[in-house]
Amino acid sequence: MINNSSPQDWPEPIIRVQSLSQTCIDSIPPRYIKPLNDRPSTNSLFESTNIPIIDLRGLYSIDPNEKASTFKKISEACNEWGFFQIVNHGVSHDLMDLAKETWRQFFHLPMEVKQEYSNSPKTYEGYGSRLGVKKGAILDWSDYYYLHYLPLSLKDYNKWPSLPPSCREVFDEYGKELVKLCGRLMKVLSINLGLEEDYLQSAFGGEDIGACIRVNFYPKCPQPELTLGLSSHSDPGGMTILLPDDEVNGLQVRKNDNWITVKPLRNAFIVNIGDQIQVLSNAIYKSVEHRVLVNSHKERVSLAFFYNPKSDIPIEPAKELVKPETPALYPAMTFDEYRLFIRMRGPCGKSQVESLKSPR
Repeated sequence: MINNSSPQDWPEPIIRVQSLSQTCIDSIPPRYIKPLNDRPSTNSLFESTNIPIIDLRGLYSIDPNEKASTFKKISEACNEWGFFQIVNHGVSHDLMDLAKETWRQFFHLPMEVKQEYSNSPKTYEGYGSRLGVKKGAILDWSDYYYLHYLPLSLKDYNKWPSLPPSCREVFDEYGKELVKLCGRLMKVLSINLGLEEDYLQSAFGGEDIGACIRVNFYPKCPQPELTLGLSSHSDPGGMTILLPDDEVNGLQVRKNDNWITVKPLRNAFIVNIGDQIQVLSNAIYKSVEHRVLVNSHKERVSLAFFYNPKSDIPIEPAKELVKPETPALYPAMTFDEYRLFIRMRGPCGKSQVESLKSPR
């Protein structure tokens, strides 16, 4: 049974990881040391492996074979990986660079300026340094900034940084472009599932969807082998468009029992399936565990844009995909209910969505 009371405050005083990075020269506090099985590892067998790279120009090709091939590549990536990189996606490369640089500037503002935007676990909106409210939890080596973009009723400019001066304008433009990109991808995913092209979009609430951004800041870490920038988890929402730091690798994706370090392409986005699309597709498309490594010499900044269902619409497997041989795997649940479930627990691998599966 889900507890419907949202926590009001953090269980312990918040310490900014960026501050720790500047004061902890040789070691990290015990609160950030992961259990042995959760620590980073390298697997030389997969050093040359990367997630699929897909050129979206093929979606608009007049060559039917090229178009069909692009649809097929996206379908296979959603089925086999849950992750893929996209190039020629239609978003200005200058805007992508400006978005990253603007947020990097924010994290290098004086601490007293950033503290004015400190968040709480009630909405997570603002400047934060932990996920989940479990007292005594092992924490991640990262700070972040979380903001609502849609619906407009949740868009509160008071929560947006006023510095750098261009921050609000840049994020508005960036959000507008990514909403359009997500809408195009939702049609492709629907068609590949054998559904009407607007099925997933309609299931999310049509134009009345939710969208938010989390800017992740991973400071330098003196003992990167003992901790993680972000613990293993699958994304609770619908679809995530990640603008990675293409100068410093860090994102790892679980493929079977191996962790594969993603090698980001310049001017590419990383797309991944979230738990809500896994539910709607009745697990034909799967959200996949991923985590983030930290670096002893370089900081990293990445921008995760979350495209989510309207918060109060029940999400359940598409009836067209439910048959006697493939019964519905998940009960109906609103995204609000699911999000609260996640917030109470923090990142927990794939255990969140898997725990909701209906008994056979």
